[in-house]
Amino acid sequence: MAERLKDIFFTPQSINDLADKVLSVYPQFNRERFLASIYTPEWKNLALKEQMHHTTRALQATLPASYRQALDILRQVAPQIGGFEAMCFPDFVELYGQEDWEASLPALGYFTRFGSAEFAIRSFLHADPLRAMEWMYRWAEDPDPAVRRLASEGCRPRLPWGMALPKFKADPTPVLDVLEKLKNDPDETVRRSVANNLNDISKDHPELALEVCERWFGQTPETDGIVRHALRGLLKAGHPRALRLFGIQDSPLLVVDQLWVTPERLKIGEELRFSYRLQVKGDEPVRVRLEYAVDYVKANGKTSPKVFQHSEKIYPPGVHNLQKKHAFTDFTTRKHYPGEHRLAVIVNGVEKAGVLFLLTES
Repeated sequence: MAERLKDIFFTPQSINDLADKVLSVYPQFNRERFLASIYTPEWKNLALKEQMHHTTRALQATLPASYRQALDILRQVAPQIGGFEAMCFPDFVELYGQEDWEASLPALGYFTRFGSAEFAIRSFLHADPLRAMEWMYRWAEDPDPAVRRLASEGCRPRLPWGMALPKFKADPTPVLDVLEKLKNDPDETVRRSVANNLNDISKDHPELALEVCERWFGQTPETDGIVRHALRGLLKAGHPRALRLFGIQDSPLLVVDQLWVTPERLKIGEELRFSYRLQVKGDEPVRVRLEYAVDYVKANGKTSPKVFQHSEKIYPPGVHNLQKKHAFTDFTTRKHYPGEHRLAVIVNGVEKAGVLFLLTES
């Protein structure tokens, strides 16, 4: 089993290392007081982000009262710290630098090289979007890819784990200028951030996101990759305009039958196998996007569908026998509940066949 992030970061070793690095550049640092303030009775029960905030507050309590003096010390320490611990530095700016934008915004652009400032910048964007976006436009042209990524990732309307940006959810227009600057970025992590930002926008403004994607598609291999990743949500939802962009559309010449699941009754933790027959009628090959949806039973007994991709390729005319496996193992992002589930085969955004099966307690 993979270790939880909170078991990897903010360990006694990494906390001691952080204290030693601060002491090396700030001899007046009260190392013992800092460590004592970290290890409170509730420390081990804190989630990862809570441990980060707690560490940041402990730093602030043991650094100089002057924000700029403390910031200068952290600037010297930052290059020596990695992992989630390095995110304490932009977190310090978010918590204590709201009244000093002249020092805080350049500091975020610096700290993001060592621990992403994508969460910390959002409180500034929320407080004054126009003023903060001027920095995003500037960072989009920075020579460092970590800073360019901040320009896109920081202004995502729906950043996971981060503060939502209601103003950009309502009107993402200011964000689009940043994405235009970065759509052909040479760094893949920057382009992936652009795609994730566009995917966020597509959840509230699908037609606007599609307009952007239609304009970018076919320009370069890089923009094509961005577009496909950006539209993954709309493609899973079977949005006709998104599907058409990739030459995918429903057709009466595509038929699914002989859908079987094995076993028809399985326990939580076991694996379901299913098979079906895809018929491509007519005389021409067809691009086919194959997906399947599982209607999961929730804790309240209701069901909620989730779509999974099976394949996407050009199928020649004829009969194609296909099969797939799907695990019902509990993990951190999904817990399974007993009850009648349903599996459906989706072809080019349209459900073609479905079957019921029973999931029981392990």
